[in-house]
Amino acid sequence: MDAAAVTSSPSTPVLLPGVVGPSGQPTTLGVMGGGQLGRMFVHAAQTLGYRTVVLDPDPSSPAGLVAHAHIATSYLDGTGLFGLAGMADAITTEFENVPAEALHALAAQRPVAPGAAAVAVCQDRAAEKAHFMACSVACAPHALIETPEQLAAVPDRLLPGILKTTRMGYDGKGQIRVTSREDLEAAWLDLKQVSCVLEARLGLAFEVSVIVARNAAGEVVHYPLQQNLHRDGILAVTTVPAPDLTPALQAQAITAAETIAARLGYVGVLCVEFFVLQDGSLVVNEMAPRPHNSGHYTIDACDVSQFELQVRAMCNLPLVAPRLHSPTVMLNLLGDLWFDAEGREHTPNWSGVLALPGVHLHLYGKHAARPGRKMGHLTCTAATEEQVRQTGLRAAHILGLSRW
Repeated sequence: MDAAAVTSSPSTPVLLPGVVGPSGQPTTLGVMGGGQLGRMFVHAAQTLGYRTVVLDPDPSSPAGLVAHAHIATSYLDGTGLFGLAGMADAITTEFENVPAEALHALAAQRPVAPGAAAVAVCQDRAAEKAHFMACSVACAPHALIETPEQLAAVPDRLLPGILKTTRMGYDGKGQIRVTSREDLEAAWLDLKQVSCVLEARLGLAFEVSVIVARNAAGEVVHYPLQQNLHRDGILAVTTVPAPDLTPALQAQAITAAETIAARLGYVGVLCVEFFVLQDGSLVVNEMAPRPHNSGHYTIDACDVSQFELQVRAMCNLPLVAPRLHSPTVMLNLLGDLWFDAEGREHTPNWSGVLALPGVHLHLYGKHAARPGRKMGHLTCTAATEEQVRQTGLRAAHILGLSRW
């Protein structure tokens, strides 16, 4: 896939809140996907005065429960897509695995941001890495494996490595660590011999991400870098400002992310994740065509959240450079918290954490907790980086979460 997509036209109409649009109603924004990201997008859109409609197959989806309208169909259902296009004046997506063909079909009738071509690149690790290289942004040494011949031709320098499916992998899913060629062959069989990318395992110091927002005119703004800690492939803790990052690396990551977005002709919020290696160098890991888990802190610690920037970008409203007004630590709240050591379900100690100054609890309205499921997040803010770290550690202790 050609990494350089055609940019959207700067003449995209400004979609103002409260203005009667083609639907005959006050301006309505649609979102494909009904999870927590969609829920927070809906809240931001409604705060600005927009009506909202969600398409998601789950009748109890978190976003669908708070939107003005919910179309409960599959993402490729023609009737559902027709209904969404009829109700919404502009449409976005809340997760990268919404079928690109659905976004393409919607774009024939309504502005869609991000566009299908950009989302398609993000859905395929091989296309994604090709795009990074076309942008002259360093990524891990890797090889595509789609045939037994490609498997046999893998160079020794990629072992030990991580075998990743090219599609449908997130939160550590579809990934297997391999040390030898025997491991690699077994892992590919375990993954049903689907298209995969083998990445060399690098000496990581820590992980960071940068969130940028870009509109159809090519204007772009960014947040400061987030430093992220993952456990079992799932984000556990985000700290901003990033405590271990030099100004030079921060500038390098921001420039790389903005270049990646520009060459995609991207419109909306884009998160680009990076590894900082033990030698101090920076390599890109992957990108997400949407607001991101590591940016949830922006609701409480910034003057403009990532979800409001998504609304502004897709509606061609003015983009303003967001300001971090408080140092912050964000803790992901997984379903494991709802179970004790014996596996019995209980309610986490919300009173204990809410008694801490500067703590903001966000629960996503999901009806059933289960281990590994993202149920909410906790944002801690304070006047100094040390104060917020101590508040975050106290909150983690109260909830029984691991220190960092």
